Amino acid sequence: MFDEKDSWADFCSSQLILIKKMLIASGVGERLREERERLDMNQTDFGVSAGVSRGTQKAYELESSSPDIRYLSGLQELGVDVHYVLTGSRVDTDVSKLNEAETVVVGHMREMSDSDRATLAHLAFAMAKVSVQDPK
Repeated sequence: MFDEKDSWADFCSSQLILIKKMLIASGVGERLREERERLDMNQTDFGVSAGVSRGTQKAYELESSSPDIRYLSGLQELGVDVHYVLTGSRVDTDVSKLNEAETVVVGHMREMSDSDRATLAHLAFAMAKVSVQDPK
């Protein structure tokens, strides 16, 4: 809360810090570091390659600042698993690993309208949630 003995600038600064901390999902900094190390890069080179300074990269890894969309896009171009960084889970996108039934479903999805694909995606999501809650 703003107190008359504080300056307006100090108050605004403290509120911005609070907002920034609220934007950072727990673990993002650690996963950023993991991905940087997986690519065998130091903070300077990794940050610069994604469009930020070493100091900003360090702040992201310490979770004292939130990455923006330009930075995340730069990471994607570096080969960083941005989905993993943001969510903590990896998605296997290797289509060569699809089994026969999955290949058939994908083939049929490609023949559908955008609206029908969206409906099927919602249905698959709902069915997967039920399966996890009540495996049979």
